Amino acid sequence: MIKKIHYLVVLVVSFVSHFTYAQPTSGATDNDLQLNTITTAVPFVAITPDSRAGGMGDAGTALSANSNSIYWNTSMLIFSKEKAEMSMSYTPWLRQLTNDIHLSYLSGYGKIGERSAVAGALRFFSLGEITFTDASGNVIRDDKPSEFELTGGYAFQLSDKTSIGINGKFIYSNLTGGLTVAGVNTKAGVAGATDISFTYFNDEAEIGNIDGTYSFATTLNNIGNKIAYSELQSRDFLPMNLKIGNSFKAELDGYNSLLFSIDLQRLLVPTPAFYDFVDADGDGQSDDYTMLAGRSDDVGIISGMFQSFYDAPGAVAVDDNGDYIQNTDGTYQVVKGSRFKEELSEINICAGLEYWYNNVLAIRAGYFYENKNKGNRQYFNAGIGFRYNMLGIDVSYLAAVTRQSPLANTLRFTLRYHFGGSRSSSSSAPE
Repeated sequence: MIKKIHYLVVLVVSFVSHFTYAQPTSGATDNDLQLNTITTAVPFVAITPDSRAGGMGDAGTALSANSNSIYWNTSMLIFSKEKAEMSMSYTPWLRQLTNDIHLSYLSGYGKIGERSAVAGALRFFSLGEITFTDASGNVIRDDKPSEFELTGGYAFQLSDKTSIGINGKFIYSNLTGGLTVAGVNTKAGVAGATDISFTYFNDEAEIGNIDGTYSFATTLNNIGNKIAYSELQSRDFLPMNLKIGNSFKAELDGYNSLLFSIDLQRLLVPTPAFYDFVDADGDGQSDDYTMLAGRSDDVGIISGMFQSFYDAPGAVAVDDNGDYIQNTDGTYQVVKGSRFKEELSEINICAGLEYWYNNVLAIRAGYFYENKNKGNRQYFNAGIGFRYNMLGIDVSYLAAVTRQSPLANTLRFTLRYHFGGSRSSSSSAPE
């Protein structure tokens, strides 16, 4: 499908690469927060690629190891049941809007002895075919923007129950095909990034009289340089994030098991400050665009990661006339408690269940929650999995809670193949 995009819109997309300030329209008189979405460059690297976690509310950080663990948690590979596995995943993306955007993912891992594992993955995101036009509707050219990410990972066992992992990534984002706009040359965005992960794994855990496997995991993802699409554009953050996951797999009997997984996920990117037009120079006109609350995001990568924990602007207080309340020192008053409330609203909650019968048939369900002021992604997932000998097939479906969500009815497909035999059951993570 050919999508015609107005010249000016293309400029915006090209220069900011999905990165925009979500500007509020007014202040607040209570603890209600304004829309203040955190967006970044190359958001495709944060799209769930596989159908297993995709059927469990995207709660994949503490799931037992498979070939997609290089995306979720490389350190989990130490406790993998199989010695090696490869998988291919395909996701038609945003089918509510168009029919030619898709994400393809190829990944695999292999064990090296008893204490190490290596993994690799290739992610390809196609934005379909786009016709670039000028302001008069004249065709400039057709193009097929695309992005890809190449990842290599290594995991090492620290003790019988703990492990660490590290990934290295190369990210390439070509959104404009080198289009020259108003004499300014655009270019592809390029970045290098890393993931760091840790796992605690206990396959002798108990809850009451139920034996099972407990996993705790945490990851730091996409820590890398900022991206720009022209020499004149300021550089934008990658979708750096923190994930904390817990899971417990209950062995109900010799044929049935039930796994519960929950993730807390949070972007480690500065929150956009609150700006509005005010009469800052005292001339009686509200014509000065002023930062009323929050902090500037013009900081380095490490500073931005730390700043993301305390820079939420909250809700600026207004008086009975709807005017912003200014303090004696020239700053603006923020509603008490609203900054902390906004910080908490930046945490996404993911929860999922996975039932296995005889390690052959899996049924999955999950829920993903994002605050309405931070993007409002809220959806249920369902999925099934089938495993026969060395072959596994997973399918998941996304049902959006919010109206007219572009993510609604998203399907994911994953084909997995394991080989090389299995480790002993005493040191493996049952799946």
